[in-house]
Amino acid sequence: MDEVIIAGVGQTEVGEHWEIALRDLAFAAIQEAVRDAGGLRPQALFVGNMLAPSLSRQAHLGALIADFAGLSGIEAVTVEAAEASGGAALRAAYLAVKSGALDIALVVGVEKMTDRIGPSAEEALTSVTDADFESPQGLTPTAQAALLMRRYMHEHGVPSDGFAGFALTAHANAVTNPYAMFRKAITVETYRKAEMVSDPLNLFDMAPSADGAAALILTRPDVLPSHGDRPWVRIIGSAIATDTLALHDRRDMLFFEAAQRSASYALKQARLTLDQIDFFEYHDVFSIYAALQLESTGFAIRGHGWKLAAEGAIGLQGRIPCATFGGMKARGFPGGAAGVYQAVEAVLQLRGEAGKNQVPGARIGMIQSLGGPAATAVTHLFQAA
Repeated sequence: MDEVIIAGVGQTEVGEHWEIALRDLAFAAIQEAVRDAGGLRPQALFVGNMLAPSLSRQAHLGALIADFAGLSGIEAVTVEAAEASGGAALRAAYLAVKSGALDIALVVGVEKMTDRIGPSAEEALTSVTDADFESPQGLTPTAQAALLMRRYMHEHGVPSDGFAGFALTAHANAVTNPYAMFRKAITVETYRKAEMVSDPLNLFDMAPSADGAAALILTRPDVLPSHGDRPWVRIIGSAIATDTLALHDRRDMLFFEAAQRSASYALKQARLTLDQIDFFEYHDVFSIYAALQLESTGFAIRGHGWKLAAEGAIGLQGRIPCATFGGMKARGFPGGAAGVYQAVEAVLQLRGEAGKNQVPGARIGMIQSLGGPAATAVTHLFQAA
């Protein structure tokens, strides 16, 4: 089967874009990706989106965006897997090109999380939980993460500021990312003084909902136009795994089995081990999720994921650099587009185009997107060739 190359990437600044329509955001990212790919014209479009029908009152994004981008008539669909929608759309495009069904595929992750605020926005976000047994009881994704964090802190003896390292790392890395929502570093003292949102989750333990779009062009090496001296970035592993949607149905709420399986499958495909990974873009929509991902994927032993952040092991010069452009915490969390942003950032790292955010000597990167508390986990591995 053929190699799959990411030929072009594009992204918009993450922020509150009330004045920009969803289709315009998507088009801006597409234009940049197509230009970056040397003008390659896609045969199919895969859109990653989580909440446009609820927040933007717009469904049928495949046809909408294809038409607006001047691609009317091509195959175009929306892929939904909650917050992992962008990662799942990338997986669908990868399989289409890998199988030979397509020569060139376009992936777009787009979301306008700020189109609604207050109770209506909160109601939309709860739709990713179990509608029969969780959300009717008043459980929100934020409260769910807080419950997991409280239990984790109890079981592993984590101090009240034990998760500060995740926020400090993200904000430090976002300072030099021109696409990030928050480009200001914070201190431990700032973290300690932050407003409590859902005890023990404070304002710096959760990513800000935002708007944005990111895009990728996937193809095969024989289709790719001349790329000069720029290295190709290959997708060498791709996997999705799922777990129960409701947390109370799991054997162990503090271990993300879907994250473990997804990462394991992708590593097996690529014939790699974790010690060969140069950086990891995790799904830090909540600090506790980042800690549990580090443990579930095998970068840390149980109960020690928070210590990697506290000890600086996830910094750009650390043992396993994470959130290299600010992650969801500081770059901003554009819902179903988040996984495509992760992929764009991984490509920039592997091309050596990350500027001051560059991980020294990066050759292999892992990204992992989560839907909810890892009810869905999508892992991709990339390699500079």
